[in-house]
Amino acid sequence: MPKTRHTSTAPSDPEAPLLRGSAWWLPHGYQLDPHSHVQGQLVYAAAGTLATVTERGTWVAPANRVTWTPPRFAHSHRFYGRTDVRLIAVPLDLCGELVGHPSVFAVSPLLREALLALTDKPERRSGAHRRLLTVVVDELADAAEQSLHLPEPRDDRLRAATALLHEDPARPATLAELGRVVGASERTLSRLFHTELSMSFHRWRTTLRIHHALAHLTDGLSVTETAVACGWSNPSSFIDAFTEVIGQTPGRYQADLRGDGK
Repeated sequence: MPKTRHTSTAPSDPEAPLLRGSAWWLPHGYQLDPHSHVQGQLVYAAAGTLATVTERGTWVAPANRVTWTPPRFAHSHRFYGRTDVRLIAVPLDLCGELVGHPSVFAVSPLLREALLALTDKPERRSGAHRRLLTVVVDELADAAEQSLHLPEPRDDRLRAATALLHEDPARPATLAELGRVVGASERTLSRLFHTELSMSFHRWRTTLRIHHALAHLTDGLSVTETAVACGWSNPSSFIDAFTEVIGQTPGRYQADLRGDGK
C-alpha cells in the first residue's frame, strides 16, 4: 500500500474542515492519523479512492460512494490517487437519522450534486446549507448500505490467519492450509469467520483483494496486472468480482479516474 505523504494543500488539523463543508485536493498516499469528531462526518471522494480505518475494520469508498462516520468514533483516512475529497459536518441533531456505525453508501446523481454544492458554493442565503444537508441525510437514511467493509477479528487464531492474507492478498492458501499455520482446524476457522466477521472466508478474502485492487488501479496498474497482483487466476474472474462489488468494471473505474469515462 502507498506510504503517507503530506502536502501544504491538505488540512493540518483534521477537525478544522468540519467547521463547514470543505474541499481539498490530496496527493496519492496521503493519510490522516486516527482522530474523532464531535459531530458526524461525511467524506466523499469526488475523484480518487478513500479508505476509512477504525477498530472495527476498514471501509473503502471509490468515487461512486460516500463514507459516514458517527460522532466521536475514532478513525483514520487513507487516500489513493490524487483525491478530490469533500468533508461535510453533520450536526448532532441530524446524526440520529443515520446508522450508528461507520458505513458506506452509494452516491446517486442527486446526492452527488448536493455533496458538491455543500462544499463548492458559499452559503448565499441564511439556512440554505442546513436545508441542503437535510436533503442529503434524508437520501442516506433511505439508502441501502453498500459497505466495502473489511472487519477485523478478535480471536488470536483468526487474527493470525487474516494477517497472513493482509501481508499477501494473492496468497492462494486454502482455509485448511491457513489453519495448519496458525494452529486451528479448517472447521474452527470457518466458524470464526462467520461468527466474528459475519462473512465467509471466501467473501472476506475477496473483499480484501478488492481493497488492494482499487489501490493498484488508482496507481495506474492495468486490469491484467491488478488481477495477477491480487490473486485472481485470470482477468475475467477479476472483472466479474470487481463489477459485482463496486458496481462498475475495473476499466470503467480507471476511465472515471482519468476523467474520460463519461
